[in-house]
Amino acid sequence: MSEPEPQTPGSVESPAERRSPGWWAIAKGMGTVFKQTFRADNTEQYPKQIVEVPERSHIGRHLLNRHPDGLEKCIGCELCAYACPADAIWVVGEDNDLEAPVSPGERHAKDYQINYLRCIMCGLCVEACPTRALTLTNYYELAFTSREDAIWTKEQLLEPPPPLGTDPIDREG
Repeated sequence: MSEPEPQTPGSVESPAERRSPGWWAIAKGMGTVFKQTFRADNTEQYPKQIVEVPERSHIGRHLLNRHPDGLEKCIGCELCAYACPADAIWVVGEDNDLEAPVSPGERHAKDYQINYLRCIMCGLCVEACPTRALTLTNYYELAFTSREDAIWTKEQLLEPPPPLGTDPIDREG
């Protein structure tokens, strides 16, 4: 048997030499367990106490916006549907009626749907919208009793969301 060579400055240790003893790894792991076991609990009393969401936080449902004169901002360009990685948005554009326009442009969204079972709330649709017609709100209490309820139409998306904690369906729990 040969003796191990002395290490010179600049030489690299093997992984076996750098490894700490097994008991030290177990002690570190148990220390983490004890630290987490005896810490104070952070229990939120939702839905009895609703924590205020930061003002600039946009984590909730979508909202189709209108101009101050009541015309829709959506021009039916379908860029939001193309930007959606989950393919949750369906838009069908149509030419505007000159006598009774729906939006100020040449086109408007004839059909607009968002499937919330597919939506991942990433916000890419909001970034893609050239007219800022689509925005995310702070309303995150979305509960559905059927698959059909999770597909929101244009009329539903044009309505502003209610304040948090006021929906009777959400208060049933």
